[in-house]
Amino acid sequence: MYMEFPSSDLLGIETNMEPMYSESENFVETENTLDSDLSVEVEDNGSGDNSELDPEASRLIPGLPDDIALFCLARVPRRYHVLLKCVSRKWRDLVCGEEWYSYRKKHHLQESWIYALGRDKSEQLCCYVLDPTRLKRGWKPIQGLPHRCIRRKGVGFEVLGKKLFLFGGCGWIEDATNEVYCYDAAMNKWNQVASLVVPRCYCVSEVLDENIYAIGGIGPNSSNLPSCETYNGETASWALHEKPNIFLDIEDSIVLDGKIYIRGSSPPLSTLVSAFVYEPSSSTWQPAASELVSGWHGPAVVVNGTLYVLDQSSGTRLMMWQKDIREWVAVGRLSPLLTKPPCQLVAVGNNIFIIGKGLSTVVFNVENARNMDGVLVSTSIPKSISDDDVISCKAITI
Repeated sequence: MYMEFPSSDLLGIETNMEPMYSESENFVETENTLDSDLSVEVEDNGSGDNSELDPEASRLIPGLPDDIALFCLARVPRRYHVLLKCVSRKWRDLVCGEEWYSYRKKHHLQESWIYALGRDKSEQLCCYVLDPTRLKRGWKPIQGLPHRCIRRKGVGFEVLGKKLFLFGGCGWIEDATNEVYCYDAAMNKWNQVASLVVPRCYCVSEVLDENIYAIGGIGPNSSNLPSCETYNGETASWALHEKPNIFLDIEDSIVLDGKIYIRGSSPPLSTLVSAFVYEPSSSTWQPAASELVSGWHGPAVVVNGTLYVLDQSSGTRLMMWQKDIREWVAVGRLSPLLTKPPCQLVAVGNNIFIIGKGLSTVVFNVENARNMDGVLVSTSIPKSISDDDVISCKAITI
């Protein structure tokens, strides 16, 4: 069997494939089509005993050792990985496998895409993806969100490695659930995976030491849960940890300096905020420093070890926690013409993405912070046609 492989232009760092995409193309829908149709066809046509008779047929690229082929292929930008998966079954298995993920991570070739969980006007969950290197293309929908969870509220949303997890949740006529769904960003597929030990909804979650922590929340019969669960990616299982120090009504969480901080909600017209910090070395929760907690009013993100908080109490103002002097410092305000609160934050490199209603997106670089009349200079993506509320945002790096 003869198979034509991409030209050397595809295998180089510099690619000239842009004309293959039109501005109106939905690359997620394209990937779904290619995954379900062309990749299967290639797999069927490529099956047989030829690889046993001809050693060249078993190579990633005939005529090249596989380590050289991987060196070339791994440098193809992430937005073209969907095309690589259509060349052959072997290429698809490579791009979707752990070797590819580990190689790109080891050689600093990874690229981060942002994933947003939202809720539309019909009160259904929806998921979107954004390539930060192609902001003009905007947000694209991810198809195939598990039907059983699309009407749930209080669903956990977390990333571990190249996978996105949706866990727990509840509904008007549905008690808290322990179901967990996983989206593999390399394969572009959803699967149901190991369930939580205890059904819960409205919990907060973080990743620490390659484990997902699902903390607190509401359990069956609207009971409060002073406990957390950890998900181990290697064993693909959850473990329950009873933590009586975990208080009720947790509103937000962050990982800072190798520790998990959780913050409770504050009463209306009150500046009092309660927060605890988890010390992994002793597996204990302790009250967090009052100076840090005093300015933690709103969604938070950590960039290069520095904590930033978006204060949305009066407009949108970005605050920074200065550890050396233990004070909150105002970075600047964001233009009300660009931000559509309530917003969520996610960081990619030195950039903070501030994502609001309708997926309106403002990008601010912390290394090149500039103000004009007190307003931060930033890049923006216009809001989409939809008016979806954004629940949470995470980045997957492949």
